[in-house]
Amino acid sequence: MTDSLLARLAQGPVICAEGYLFELERRGYLQAGAYVPEVVLEDPEVVAGLHREFVRAGSDVVEAFTYYAHREKLRLIGREHELEPMNRQALTVAAGVARETGTLLAGGVCNTNVFVGDRSLDEARVRPMFEEQVSWAVDAGADFIIGETFQFAGEALLALEVIRETGVPAVITLAVHQEPVTREGWTPEDACRRLADAGAAVVGLNCIRGPQTMLPLLGAIVDAVDVPVAALPVPYRTHPAEPTFQSLSDRNAIGAPDGRPFPVALDAHTCTRYDVAAFTRSALDVGVSYLGLCCGAAPHHIRAMAETMGRRPPASRFSADMSKHAYLGSDTTLLKENLAFAEQL
Repeated sequence: MTDSLLARLAQGPVICAEGYLFELERRGYLQAGAYVPEVVLEDPEVVAGLHREFVRAGSDVVEAFTYYAHREKLRLIGREHELEPMNRQALTVAAGVARETGTLLAGGVCNTNVFVGDRSLDEARVRPMFEEQVSWAVDAGADFIIGETFQFAGEALLALEVIRETGVPAVITLAVHQEPVTREGWTPEDACRRLADAGAAVVGLNCIRGPQTMLPLLGAIVDAVDVPVAALPVPYRTHPAEPTFQSLSDRNAIGAPDGRPFPVALDAHTCTRYDVAAFTRSALDVGVSYLGLCCGAAPHHIRAMAETMGRRPPASRFSADMSKHAYLGSDTTLLKENLAFAEQL
């Protein structure tokens, strides 16, 4: 079990599909704001279906949907008493899909939102939250455990300590906001170096930044560590002036809450599959070997990532082939009248 992730990485890049919160919110199965994965208790078959869609599109990993299924988030919505059932159900659903598809099973912990940068205060509040979620992931037979979206590198190091105590490999990724440093002020490469030195199997970045604004940070991380590097941006067109998906603006937006697209009016900023393919090529070129997408990802994005690596997952059977399009195609049997009309479409 403990060697399976590294064994896969030794064979080539690994794809880990994420983004369940945004995708299931779009589908009407959880609420934006608190973003608690209540769906794993109320509609587990929907979660299993999304796991299968991502695997069919090329993901090598089924990550249990335990993101934000921690004590603080459940307290906010009055469901703290369902903490253990929610986590165990998410892990059971993910484990079933991983077994049937031959993919890796990942457990997961994330930022707790109660870590404030003072280890003497934070550890007593945060460590127990990590310990309970990690223990349930180990019970479920997770091949590795993901610790993600940490704005404080100190919180990431604490999560790593808890995971390392179990002997299960840890993938630890940081979330970098508008200033390209952690909230303690550490550079991403310094923070990742400390995580690698502390025993993380994979280190890197996830969430917050889109492909264009995450990519410039990756080369320095690759140079700073001797472990595989992860990159899982959000699939939104962030840019240097607005480097995070929270900071994106849209002057054409109608009715966006507080005048900003984040989190439920980001549609106009969504990356295309071609944007994802370009990011994948560039990330591979700088030495990233654990790739995926975070909030906002859909299966067609993951398929584009896999195809850029030269793979043909089952979903590639239906990759675009415009040769048969009535107006834009090239098939010799298409009507000349329609092809001639193409410029007027």
